[in-house]
Amino acid sequence: MGTAERHEAPTDATAAHLTARRSPEALDRDIPAPGGGSAPEERTAEREQPYYRQLWVEEQARRRRMPDPVRTAAVRAVLLIAVTLVQAMVAFLCTLAGSWLAFPMVLSSVASTVVATWGALDVWVTRQVWNQRNGVVSAPSSTARALRRERRKARRQARATERAQARIRRRGGAGQLSHP
Repeated sequence: MGTAERHEAPTDATAAHLTARRSPEALDRDIPAPGGGSAPEERTAEREQPYYRQLWVEEQARRRRMPDPVRTAAVRAVLLIAVTLVQAMVAFLCTLAGSWLAFPMVLSSVASTVVATWGALDVWVTRQVWNQRNGVVSAPSSTARALRRERRKARRQARATERAQARIRRRGGAGQLSHP
């Protein structure tokens, strides 16, 4: 089918096919909705109102969002690295042009490289610190979760022992099998 054939006016059969109501699950506009409609009046009403597919469908994120301190450090690192790359390019172009600005730009780009490296390490350290303080909550077999469970169990046991001792003291020692 050539381009001229595609741009001709559609016939009644193809027009009805193009304006037929489509299901949201349809991946292509040429696929009509399943079922179609039982009465002829319903089919004509469906032809009058064509179904338009959404431009995009939102999906759940595959990974959880980064914690705020880590995201802040990552943005800072990206900005530092971008400035460093711009300075290095300006230093290179000034060197090629033989400008007096080449030497100061080279010095500042070396300093910026050190700062950008610090920024990248800051992201890594911030992420490690956040994970250590808050634990990895998303994994069911998390070490932090198991440690918290053990601590809660120990606290409950200590409180139960304390309540039992307080109860014994309130009774005046009655009910004790032996005296220390």
